[in-house]
Amino acid sequence: MSARTKARKRALDILYAADVRQITVAQSLANEAERAASEPSRAASWLYAREIVDGVVDHADEIDELITTYSQGWTLSRMPVVDRAILRIGIWEILFNDAVPHAVAIDEAVESAKTLSTDDSAGFINGLLGRIAQTAPSS
Repeated sequence: MSARTKARKRALDILYAADVRQITVAQSLANEAERAASEPSRAASWLYAREIVDGVVDHADEIDELITTYSQGWTLSRMPVVDRAILRIGIWEILFNDAVPHAVAIDEAVESAKTLSTDDSAGFINGLLGRIAQTAPSS
């Protein structure tokens, strides 16, 4: 597993924990930072995970508006928590991280959904991120 894939998983864990525990993302991030400090072997994935989480927080309103706009019949509150976190990461990578090609961001999100969410989630996430990528500048 690549360092970026591990970082996406860590970012997903942070966003998911904040949502499930009903704490701020900043608190969830602080909890993970404390854990990361005691695990130097995971340092390579920590920096990109932090970049993802900071980016999702910085653009939260815009990202959630896009999810709401493109999710056709699904509200944010109706979606599985893990799907919301996967979508937020995928949208941030598509729109705000020029270093990640759109196809890679979508593939990584779909793989996370296949592993961590419902049977229907991968297709839903693929479709939603694909529509957003079509409107985004090419990377």
